[in-house]
Amino acid sequence: MKLSRLALAIALTPGLALAQTSSREDALKLSDTLITANRDVQQRSESSAASSVFTRADIERLQPSSVLELLNRVPGVQMFSPGGRGATSSLYVRGTSSAQSLVLIDGQRINSASAGGSPLEHLNVEQIERVEVLRGSRSAVYGPDAIGGVIQIFTRRASGDGLQPRLRLGYGSRNTWERSLGLSGGNESTRFSLSASSDDTHGIDRTTHTQARPDSDHDAYRNNALSLNLSHRFNDNLEAGLSMLDQRGESEYDMGFDGAYPYADFQLTSYSGFLSARLSDAWQSRLELGHSENRSTERFDDTLVSSPFNTYRDSAAWLNTLNLDGGHSLILGADWHEETLHSNTTYTEQQRWNQGFLAQYTWQGEQFATELGLRHDKNEQFGSKNSFNTALTYHVTPDNDLILSYAEGFRVPTFNDLYYPADPIYGGGGNPNLKPEESRSYELQWRSQLAAGTRLEASLYRTDLKDAIAGWPAENIGRARINGFEAALQQNLFGWQAGVGISLIDPRDRANGHTLPRRAKRTLNLDLDRAFGDFNIGATWQLTSRSYDDAANTRELPGHGLLNLRSSWQATDELNLALKVDNLLDKDYARAYYGVGYPSQYYPYANEGRTALVSVTWTPEL
Repeated sequence: MKLSRLALAIALTPGLALAQTSSREDALKLSDTLITANRDVQQRSESSAASSVFTRADIERLQPSSVLELLNRVPGVQMFSPGGRGATSSLYVRGTSSAQSLVLIDGQRINSASAGGSPLEHLNVEQIERVEVLRGSRSAVYGPDAIGGVIQIFTRRASGDGLQPRLRLGYGSRNTWERSLGLSGGNESTRFSLSASSDDTHGIDRTTHTQARPDSDHDAYRNNALSLNLSHRFNDNLEAGLSMLDQRGESEYDMGFDGAYPYADFQLTSYSGFLSARLSDAWQSRLELGHSENRSTERFDDTLVSSPFNTYRDSAAWLNTLNLDGGHSLILGADWHEETLHSNTTYTEQQRWNQGFLAQYTWQGEQFATELGLRHDKNEQFGSKNSFNTALTYHVTPDNDLILSYAEGFRVPTFNDLYYPADPIYGGGGNPNLKPEESRSYELQWRSQLAAGTRLEASLYRTDLKDAIAGWPAENIGRARINGFEAALQQNLFGWQAGVGISLIDPRDRANGHTLPRRAKRTLNLDLDRAFGDFNIGATWQLTSRSYDDAANTRELPGHGLLNLRSSWQATDELNLALKVDNLLDKDYARAYYGVGYPSQYYPYANEGRTALVSVTWTPEL
C-alpha cells in the first residue's frame, strides 16, 4: 500500500476536516498534561499510565548533555552509550530491550527496521521542547514494539507572541563545542519555530585495550541539526500544522576494517503534518500524515567498503475523540505504517506494512475511574494480533489514588532477527522461523499528594514475556519475566527543589534463571536545585548497581555512582551564563564489554571521565 493512495482514500471520506482543536501547542508547555498515553491531550492525573514529563523549562534547569542523560532520571529507565557521545545507545524500560520500547518524534516512529533500537544518542537537546515517557505496555494504543513503554519527543515550539530569537554557544572539555540558533514567534492564529544547532567533540578513546593503529585515537563526534514547526488556526474549530526534524553527522569508532579508520555516518529525519477540527461540542478528530528516515552507514577511510542500513517509514493516522455525558469518553482510531529497509546486505524481505484499529474507553467518576482499550493489528508478515488493556482507579481520598491495571503487548521480529546472513567464520545470523514476542503486564500504582510541596508516585509491576527473542543466531528463548518496583518523589522545601527516582527490578530468563544482560537491578537518581535570585545551582547523584554483560552471567559489570554539578546566572533579561561539571569525582566505570581476537578477550568500553562545559545564551528582545 502506498501512502499517496491511503491519503487519497482518507481525503475522499466525508467530513474530512478532522481533528481535535484543543491546542496541543499550549499543552506542550505544561508539566501536568499528557499527550502520548491516549494520543490525545489529558491531565496526567487522569491517565492510568505511569509517566514522566520533561518540559523545556526542566531541560534548561537540568542542563543535560544528551537525551540519554535526561532519560536516566526516569525511574525504571536505564540508558547508556558505551564510549562517550555518539556511541550506539541502549534503552531498557522496565527491564525490556531497546527493540521492545517504541520511540516517537512528533508522533513518528524512528525505530530501526534492521536492529530495532532508536538512535536517541543523536538527538540534540537544543531541538527538544518536551519529552514524555510512558512505562508499561501501550500496544493497545500503538500496536507493535510498545512492550516496555513509549517515549515521545516533541521538537521546539514557539513560547509566545512576537519574534523571539535565541543564540547559545558552549565550550567544554575535549574541545567540545555546542552552538545553536533559533527564531520563534507568532500571534493568536499562527505560530512557528525554526532552530539549528551544530555540536562536535574530539571525544575519547573508546577501546583502550586495542592499540592497533585505527583504535588508538580519540573517537570524535559531529552532529548538525535543523528543526521547524508551523501551526495555523483558521478559526475556533479548524487548525493545521507541520513539523520537521533533521539530524545528521558522523561518529568515529574503533575496531575497524584491516587497519582502516572506521566511521558511522548517520541521518535521522522526521516529517509530520496534521489537520484538526472540532466537529461538534462532543466530537474532536485528528488526521496525521508522516514520513521518517533512520539512516546509518558504516564506512572506512582509504577503502571502498561501506555498510548502509537505512530505514524509511511512511505513516498515516485518523483519531477521533468523543467526550460523552457523565464523564464518559471514547477514542476511535485507525493507523497504518509501511517500513522499508535499504542495505547492501542481502535480506530475504526488506519491506512490510502494518495497519491497526483501536478503541479506548474511559470513565471518570467521583470515587472510581476506569479504562478499557482494544486494538486489532494486521501485519503483512505475521497476520492479525489483538491487544487489550484495562485499568481501575480508586480515589481513596482527594489526594490519594490506587490504580490496578493489566496490559498486553507484542513485537514483530526485525529484519536482522529474521534474515541477517550468517557469518562464514563466526556463524550467527537471523532466523526466518521466529515468532513475534508477546507480553502480559500487571501493575499496581499509588499516587499521593503527601503535602502541598510533596508528590509521591510508586508502582509495583510484573511483566511476563513469551517467545522473547535473544541470542545470535536469534531464537525465541521461551519465557522471561520481570518483577519490579519504582518510585518517584518530588519535594519542594525551603526553596529547594528535589526529585528522587528509585527502581528495583529482577529481569530473568525463566529457562535458566539467569539475569537478562546489561540490566542493573537497582538504580537511584537524586536531583537537587535551588534558586538564589538570578543565580541557580543544582546537583545530580546517580547510583547504578552491578549487572552482567552477557546472557550467561559470566562477565560482571560493577556498580558505580556519578555526581554532576550545574549552575546558571541570569546576568540580564537577555543574557544567561551556565557552567556544568559531569562526573565530578572522575569515576572510572563501564556499562558494556567489547571482545578482541578470536576467541575473544573481553575488556570494558571506556566512558567519559570528568568533563566541564561553560555556555552563554542570548535571547534579545525585538
